[in-house]
Amino acid sequence: MDPVTAERAAARTTEPLTEYLQRVTQRVRAFDQRHPLVWDLHLTGFWVTAALIDYYGGGWRNVARNSHNPDWLILALSLGFSVPLLWRRSRPFGVLLAIVPVALVNSWTGAVLQAALLQLLVVFHIALRLRPRMLWWATVLITAPVVVTTVRHPKGTADQDIVPVLMSIAVAVAIGITVRTRRDYTEALEERARRLEIERDQQARLAAAAERARIAREMHDIIGHNLSVITGLADGGKYAAAKSPERAAQALHAIGTTSRQALGELRRLLDVLREEEKPDHAELTPQPTLTDLDQLLANVRAAGLPVRTTTHGNPTLPPGRQLTVYRVIQEALTNTLKHGGPGATAEIVLSYEDKGAVTATVTDTGNGGRPPGPGDGGRGLAGMRERTALYGGTLEAGPRPHPERGWRVHLHLPEESAQ
Repeated sequence: MDPVTAERAAARTTEPLTEYLQRVTQRVRAFDQRHPLVWDLHLTGFWVTAALIDYYGGGWRNVARNSHNPDWLILALSLGFSVPLLWRRSRPFGVLLAIVPVALVNSWTGAVLQAALLQLLVVFHIALRLRPRMLWWATVLITAPVVVTTVRHPKGTADQDIVPVLMSIAVAVAIGITVRTRRDYTEALEERARRLEIERDQQARLAAAAERARIAREMHDIIGHNLSVITGLADGGKYAAAKSPERAAQALHAIGTTSRQALGELRRLLDVLREEEKPDHAELTPQPTLTDLDQLLANVRAAGLPVRTTTHGNPTLPPGRQLTVYRVIQEALTNTLKHGGPGATAEIVLSYEDKGAVTATVTDTGNGGRPPGPGDGGRGLAGMRERTALYGGTLEAGPRPHPERGWRVHLHLPEESAQ
């Protein structure tokens, strides 16, 4: 077997084992979180058993400073060191305070049971769960019985008794702090991931709301304008039917053309909402630009609204700005068709400046009322202002000053660098 194949085979055999161990660890931790008493009882039972084995086997006599202590005392000390471990996680410092009298008796009598080392497990949990300053008190409480042993039952020099205990405490504290740091770091990462997930969901909701608003604007512009044109053509065709059947037929033809255009634009808009992905070669018809303005004006004129246009400068605008200007003009002419009344005319003045700045003014001579705004349930003026705000522009819409009749819509988009 070549080295590459052997390495891949080893990876296949090692990775599942690692994943298996991780899953087992996660399950054990989850079970411990749901049933902490079960783990505490098992671990405490293990250490109680170990202490009783030391007692019944007589192993404690090998290290005792005084091997003539009564058996009942050794049994009591063994249980005193091990049974309180049941509460080591919930009340570690309280457990240490409960063990200290046992440790003092252990040192005073010279039994020096090895079960006294279980205090290090309590120190570990103090370092893991409590404030760091509690470790100083824990060190004093554990070292004090050792000093008693050194004074009452000397064996060698004092540092041979005290230094190993201090080193053991330091190791237990280091392990506890390491585990605590790791746990806090993991919790911080989980909290950060949770916050990022919440922010992602919020951004998704905001994006969906913005998309719904955009689609609502587009549908309002498409449906409102084309229905207004169709209404004007239908009214004109009705009056022309009695006098000029040819004009009525032209109106019906224009109604059919406008309807098909409206349906086509609606289909393109609704395609955005489809969940399935489009093939790479699919072609989407672009949004209208200022080059489509002539067709828009032709439809409006066919609906019976005379429109005059004046253009200053060269129309060199990005597609987004062109769409904004187009939709504002479309909405203004639609409102004139709806509210201008018979005999109304419209005028459009377009001024193109340097760096993408543009000004569009639409005025009419109608005598209709004010177009509906957001407070009236309409979307026209609100949609125009939203589009204008995307490019930092200004929009003014209102009646023309007295004594002039009609309505005026004034749009200004500043230079691109000025946004």
